[in-house]
Amino acid sequence: MSFTAPRRFDRRQVLIGLAVTQVAATSKPQPKPSPKTPVVTVLGDSITAGLGVAAKDAMPAQLQQALSRMNVLAQVRAAGVPGDTSSAGLARVNASVASDTTLCVVALGGNDLLQGIEPRATKANLRAILQSLRNRGIGVMLVGIGAPPLLGVVYARDFNALYRDLAREFAVPLYPNILAGVGGSRQFMQGDGIHPNAAGAKVIGDRLAPLVAEALRATPTVTAVR
Repeated sequence: MSFTAPRRFDRRQVLIGLAVTQVAATSKPQPKPSPKTPVVTVLGDSITAGLGVAAKDAMPAQLQQALSRMNVLAQVRAAGVPGDTSSAGLARVNASVASDTTLCVVALGGNDLLQGIEPRATKANLRAILQSLRNRGIGVMLVGIGAPPLLGVVYARDFNALYRDLAREFAVPLYPNILAGVGGSRQFMQGDGIHPNAAGAKVIGDRLAPLVAEALRATPTVTAVR
């Protein structure tokens, strides 16, 4: 049996080889980072909070599901507080709507209506909310609620008009009446006649979803599920 002494390594060649290997590794295409999931925060009152229904059946969860069925990737956050008026919403807008929010769905005014608050006061509060969100670079969608004529023709006219006026002023999407197709129906409302049940919340979520998706498409972070 013969024995061959191991060949000495040329240190220079080894270093050159390592350098070539490292360059080749770094030159490989790097995977692109996944886009950030847009956040939709729903700022509202008891309807947004899902009073009387399970969280999974509340309007924000129904909106989340509707967007998923449309292949729109988004994270919906519920930021509703039962009893909140537009004034209360204004007081907490910065605390309730996180800075990573892409789009804020502002759904306030129902309790103003129930309390007979003057439309001009509601309008001023909502305007301040929209301006605050705009100043923070957060997109906005406005959701109103229809005032019935039994509250007084003038009051109902002025109240309903405030949402249209603000949507036009800020150039934001508007869903005029959150209870459209739901209010007054035993099939979709709870026994109090004020809050939607799970079926009603689904109707609202399904109807809001196309407008929310359209608003999200205007932002650079929206991503469709493939």
